[in-house]
Amino acid sequence: MDPGARRSFQQRYGPWALVAGASAGLGEAFARALARRGLHLLLLARRAEALQALATDLRARHGVQVRVEAADVGGADLGERVARLAAGVEVGLLVYNAAHSVIGPFLDNALEAQLRVIDVNCRGPLTLAHLLGRPMAQRGRGGLILMTSLAGSQGGPLLASYAASKAFNLVLAEGLWAELGGRGVDVLACRAGATRTPGYVSSQPKKSIRLMEATDVVEQTLSALGRGPSVVPGALNRLAAFLLVRLFPKRAAIRVMGRATRQLYG
Repeated sequence: MDPGARRSFQQRYGPWALVAGASAGLGEAFARALARRGLHLLLLARRAEALQALATDLRARHGVQVRVEAADVGGADLGERVARLAAGVEVGLLVYNAAHSVIGPFLDNALEAQLRVIDVNCRGPLTLAHLLGRPMAQRGRGGLILMTSLAGSQGGPLLASYAASKAFNLVLAEGLWAELGGRGVDVLACRAGATRTPGYVSSQPKKSIRLMEATDVVEQTLSALGRGPSVVPGALNRLAAFLLVRLFPKRAAIRVMGRATRQLYG
């Protein structure tokens, strides 16, 4: 990034950014990309050691300030913990990347596990968007990035609660894009496809598919911030989104997603 673009990004979305789910994968990639752009960071995730290691590296590489908070983003005290973490600093950008998924037949999975999907994937981003979005709107600048998924475009057999939660994030971001854009706050939903992350690997897919790299997803997302309500990183993912949403009947789109999930995890 050239110095002028870097300075413009800092002025628009700095001086601090909060990344939820920052300890690995896409969250770590967002933290590194934002540190390269000169933003100070508030990093939130459950794994304290991973957060501390990342924070130490970012301070050394980029000379930015970093605060960390080891916390469960699905907890009822999320807002209070983030308010303490962000005390005395101006947060100009929120990246909500944390996610929880449950794979398998809906009725075979415990209700508690699927309610956690709602806590982490829906309650968490809504809480932080409200908490941090209000001062952004008062200042007349800032940005909110909510990580959603191509799975949120239609029902997802074997991923029913996860897909529904990602649809929530997409619709929430679209609504906030319209509400807050006039107040200077850019809102963006990233409709990511399959990405090479530790979380994806740990899900133990049975079939090898083409994956995007986390750094590519992050750079395309940050480049799209301020240009529209949503982005689909990756040309193949954009084609898939077009087919599923615009061309296929809803029944066909649901069946396609179900077939793909069964091939990966069935």
